[in-house]
Formats: sequence, C-alpha cells, structure tokens
Amino acid sequence: MQDDCDRFFVLTGGPGSGKTTLVEALRAQGFATAPEAGRGIIRDQMAIGGPALPWQDRTLFAELMLSWELRSWHAARAEPPGPIFFDRGAPDTIGYLRLCGQPVPDHITSAAEKFRYARRVFVAPPWPEIFIQDEERKQTLDEAERTFSSVTGVYAELGYELVPLPLVPVGERVRFVLDQAGLRGT
Repeated sequence: MQDDCDRFFVLTGGPGSGKTTLVEALRAQGFATAPEAGRGIIRDQMAIGGPALPWQDRTLFAELMLSWELRSWHAARAEPPGPIFFDRGAPDTIGYLRLCGQPVPDHITSAAEKFRYARRVFVAPPWPEIFIQDEERKQTLDEAERTFSSVTGVYAELGYELVPLPLVPVGERVRFVLDQAGLRGT
C-alpha cells in the first residue's frame, strides 16, 4: 500500500487553524484534495439525527472518521497521477481518541500504520487570531491546542516529518506548502 503514498500530502493540526481554507485554496489552484472527515460526519449525523457526534458518542464518531479517511485514501489511489492534499488523515483518528481519553482499538492503529501518506506532513499550529467556534466546531481554543498536540504526536510516533505551517495569509501558505512538497510550478 506504499506505492502511491509519496503523492498523498496531509494537512493536520487543531480545529480553527486554517487547514480547510488552505486545502480549498490548493483545490482552487487545480490540485486534487480530500475533504476533512469530521465536519462531513457531523453535518450528516445532524441531518439524520444520528448518534455519531463527538459530543454524543465519541467512539462511534471515531469509527466513522476512520472509515471516511480510508475511503478517501482508496479514492485518491484511483485519481490520475499527481499530488493530492488531504484535510487530515487516518492517524488523526488516534489523536482524537487519545485526546478524549478513549482506548485506541488495534484496528485503528493498524490502519494508521498500513495506510501511509507522504513522509512530510504539514501541521497547522494553533492560531488564536483566526479561531472561531460554530455549529460544527464546538471546541474551545484550549481544546484546539490540545488537539494539535495530540494529532502531531501521533504523526511523529508513526515516523512522519512534521512541517509547521507559518501563520501567514492563505496565499503565502499555499506557496510554502508547494515549495516544501517540491511542487512549485506544478
């Protein structure tokens, strides 16, 4: 399952740190992207009155996150050759469970070990100046900072190289990511 992973770039970090905005800007420049699991799951569960919400059933929410991330990983393999930017990845599920004080089932650890991404993972540090809460993002800034520490710790444990994103406007972040990923001029 390693053959494609060098072109699978993950952007991770805490909520409200500009990850999704950056992924959307990369998509606007023509790059393939994979959306974040959390917001999609929350929207769907709220629409159907489902229980897989982080404030209702954290374990079920994590299972759906993992399922979403694996589906995104497999869908990316079917994309034409070229880089793909993921708004989070399978290891984020472990970070979420640890943050919540929940046990991490072996199958989730196995998934994070088997379904790999490019060695360099872009991490969005907490950014209080842009952090906002909304209907889907109920975490506080403190929780966002703890999420950042939890997910980045998991990626480091799995042998990824963490590349912190600068706290700059999205256009500059796009240029930074493309430079660091070796994709300028792509």
